[in-house]
Amino acid sequence: MEVLQSYFNSFSVGISLSRLGFAFLILVCTLIIRKIVDIFIKRGLKKFTLRTRSEYDDLFLNAITSPVSILILVIGGYLAIMSLRLPSEPYNIPMFFTVAFRLSVSFIVIWTLYRLSNLLSRVMMGMFAKVDNDMADNFAPLISQAVKITIISLGVLVVIQNLGYSIGSVLAGLGIGGLAVALAAQDTLSNLFGTLVMVIDKPFKVGDWVQFRDIDGNVETIGFRSTKVRTWSKSLKIVPNKLLTSEIIENWSEMTKRRVKMTIGITYDSPPEKVMALRDRMEQILRDDPDVDQDYMLVYFNDFAPSSLEIFVYYFTRSTAWKEYLHVRQRINLDFIRAVSELGLSFAFPSQTVYFANSDDDGHPAPARNIKDLMS
Repeated sequence: MEVLQSYFNSFSVGISLSRLGFAFLILVCTLIIRKIVDIFIKRGLKKFTLRTRSEYDDLFLNAITSPVSILILVIGGYLAIMSLRLPSEPYNIPMFFTVAFRLSVSFIVIWTLYRLSNLLSRVMMGMFAKVDNDMADNFAPLISQAVKITIISLGVLVVIQNLGYSIGSVLAGLGIGGLAVALAAQDTLSNLFGTLVMVIDKPFKVGDWVQFRDIDGNVETIGFRSTKVRTWSKSLKIVPNKLLTSEIIENWSEMTKRRVKMTIGITYDSPPEKVMALRDRMEQILRDDPDVDQDYMLVYFNDFAPSSLEIFVYYFTRSTAWKEYLHVRQRINLDFIRAVSELGLSFAFPSQTVYFANSDDDGHPAPARNIKDLMS
């Protein structure tokens, strides 16, 4: 208690009333300056930015308003404390507040840069949108995240430096364990490289229907390390990005039209004229359907199958949506059935006919003959 009392006495004696008054005056001036700056920003600059067409100046102003206000308070508080000329013995109080001031300014700068990263994201999205809207929607946020991570990492180093530690020694210490860190982060770096490749190649975007390996579904999100795919069974599969750069990916959403390939078999007793009439009717059905792509289609009697005469049908639907595609295919199949029925033909089904070589005209086995009859 005596030590604390003596320290308090020395502390209080070292501060004169004039210094306290001067420190109070600095605080009052700080509050006045802060109020003036706030009025200037909100009533002056804010009105100016609202008149411009660009949204970037609005985002910039919103990002710096709060940090500038807090920075003024921190500077004013530090000047007020320093004006008191606090004692440096037995404890170096001015040095303590100096370090605290540096740390505060560092945090404010980092906070400001972090808020400005959102502006950078919007700027990059605008740049990407001029080239490709899909790139802007999917990959500009990834770059924004990278900028934020970089700002936080640099901020940590600045804080370490302000605490009195040497950044060089810290980095050297990291270098000693660099091999272990590299081995541990190998997969992470591979995934980050995969993300970079995806940004450049753009194999798919959010919402696309993709298929690779045993994964089949819609892309929900594309992240730095992985991509999330919602399968048709409604389960969520998280795929490392490094796999996406080394696999063959089928992007069904990039189909411009959807293919139909089928073979229709009719019975062998069908006359050639009716076979060609059916072929012509089927082609006309495709020609008359507005949902069938007219640029390319094939309808040909092309094969003698073991149980049928086969007509090959090949065409594309204009819509790539699964439900609409099935609707068009169903309608055309029903028209094919009506055409076969109207021409008096029948669909073939797998069957076998057995002929006996030793039989009469009615298919009954012939009576056995002896060797002399066979030789005569």
